[in-house]
Amino acid sequence: MRGAPLSSGTEATGTLEVALAHAGRLLASKPELAAAQASEILNVVPGYPPARLLLAQAHRVQGEWARALELMRDLVAAEPRWAAAHVELGRLHAYRGQTTAAISALRQSLLLKADQPDGWRLLADQLDVTGETAAAEDARARFIKAANRDPQLMAAATALVDNKIPEAEALLRQHLKAHDTDVAALRMLAEVAGRLRRYGDSEALLERCLSLAPGFEAARHNYAIVLYRQQKIARALEEVLQLLAVDPQNPGYQSLQAAILAQLGDLTESLAVYERVLATHPHQPKGWMSYGHALKTARRTDDSIAAYRRAIEQQPTLGEAYWSLANLKTFRFSAHDKDLMRQALARTDLSDDDRLHFDFALGKALEDDACYAESFEHYAAGNERRRRLTPYSAERTHEHLLRACAVFDESFFAKRSGVGSPAPDPIFVVGLPRAGSTLVEQILASHPLVEGTMELPDIGGLVRELAGTRAPDEAPRYPSILTTLSSAECLALGERYLAQTRVQRKTDAPFFIDKMPNNFAHVGFIHLILPNAKIIDARRHPLGCCFSSFKQHFARGQNFAYSLSDVGRYYADYVTLMAHFDRVLPGRVHRVIYERMVEDTEAEVRALLDYCGLPFDERCLRFYENDRAVRTASSEQVRRPINREGMDQWPHYEPWLGPLKEALGPVLPAYPHAPSA
Repeated sequence: MRGAPLSSGTEATGTLEVALAHAGRLLASKPELAAAQASEILNVVPGYPPARLLLAQAHRVQGEWARALELMRDLVAAEPRWAAAHVELGRLHAYRGQTTAAISALRQSLLLKADQPDGWRLLADQLDVTGETAAAEDARARFIKAANRDPQLMAAATALVDNKIPEAEALLRQHLKAHDTDVAALRMLAEVAGRLRRYGDSEALLERCLSLAPGFEAARHNYAIVLYRQQKIARALEEVLQLLAVDPQNPGYQSLQAAILAQLGDLTESLAVYERVLATHPHQPKGWMSYGHALKTARRTDDSIAAYRRAIEQQPTLGEAYWSLANLKTFRFSAHDKDLMRQALARTDLSDDDRLHFDFALGKALEDDACYAESFEHYAAGNERRRRLTPYSAERTHEHLLRACAVFDESFFAKRSGVGSPAPDPIFVVGLPRAGSTLVEQILASHPLVEGTMELPDIGGLVRELAGTRAPDEAPRYPSILTTLSSAECLALGERYLAQTRVQRKTDAPFFIDKMPNNFAHVGFIHLILPNAKIIDARRHPLGCCFSSFKQHFARGQNFAYSLSDVGRYYADYVTLMAHFDRVLPGRVHRVIYERMVEDTEAEVRALLDYCGLPFDERCLRFYENDRAVRTASSEQVRRPINREGMDQWPHYEPWLGPLKEALGPVLPAYPHAPSA
């Protein structure tokens, strides 16, 4: 029967294979004719599996998804070991928003036949929807391996799948020397750079890839993610919108769009996008968690708790969802919650990321119960695991301090008086995380002449650009490179900062706040390019500040916080550097001592506003009534009147703070002043 001719009157007059091939060519442009051809084949050979598959595909292309799904379920039941049928079933489930069913069907197809590019690609897309980033990356690596038959590329893909990053990088670089326009290899190398957190390198590789293949949508999606991870938010949004123009219903693209909109402060539209995605793709534990983050920022605390709970219902081992509840600071776990967290930690199949999030969350729950010894055990375990995943060198931080003190002396600033942009718009709030910077921001943002934004990454981005890339044995270019800048270059850098941050400004207030704590390391650079900007140093008792950072799991960027010794040395270096700027730029930085703000709020607020050149406004004392979005760990705390809670927590843990005290050295007894030089 397989080679029997078709009945007369059909367009194709050859064998079944010829007719099928012809119908396949019609599928994209004329799916109704492809369906008719498949039906004709089935009239001649009833039940013929390839024709049944083609008929279902034709219905799918015409948007007749229910009929296509019915046909595919029947076909999979009749041909349970046919991998191609499971792929099409998975594709249909994906199009209908049935993510769990799609993943199940695709995994079954790949068990039957592993070298299916479409199967791995579709699986990666669905894993993106559920937020299983590591699994999605693995599936994409397998897609590339299946799609490329070049032996060297296949070997590189295998190394990437096995997480043998140095081997994959070496193979890909060797391949690209001979084939520098191979877009699949460029994308793979960008993946390697991304896994190593070399996002700048990944960005450059993906730009090259897209210049060669502008329609390479998977590479553009990677590019948007890399831009987002570097906080290049406006550019990331442009790329996502370009992807959505091609595939407007893609849940992965929509979820990334929602996250970007939240970062841009457009919470209304961000929430609307999340709600549309979750309505059609409800089984997304990490999607619900991201939705919860946006709800938290929008002050819809009860709704955010419900979203985090929904994520936990769908994935009970999602430690980050439990930490998100703990990170509300005002939330209290039930006894049942704590039992579930302990059960999760007892599992042997828990990922490192989930385990450390459970430890931080349980540490907070036990702290609320006044079980301080057990609480510290969990905080310490979470920090130890996080530190292994994100290595940090206190020596490198100290070396930066020494270089900064050497470059930024009195003569450096005397020679450059009057350079930079004269704009007075920015108010920088710097210091260490958990030192009260969000409180200072909320007070200032309650003034009608000041707009609060977020922790802006732009100063750090400019610094990284000036520093450039260097070999491991090469001396850092920053900050010494600043001695080579002309007046015109300093002005251009200041104007560029203002242009880049304009997207965050939603009102016509003349001043705006940049609350990136880590900018304390760049006070000299800020003064150089923006000499009229205000700089406020938010400082808190070293034991309270450092231990609060130690028990806070940061998403990224604070790798010093995962060891009591490291965070103590970091605090000491920060105090030393700020004391240096107090000497070479007297009065340039205004310091807010957290404990003084708590004890005599009005006097400290008046001094703060006077430094900023702002008239006193009573609303700054009622900062907790301000309904603006706050995107930090202290968001719920600054929505209450000022209190002593932050001052009274660390003494409960003093028996375990010996390494911190030792690392702080003379900084601890000298507080709130800096030790003698």
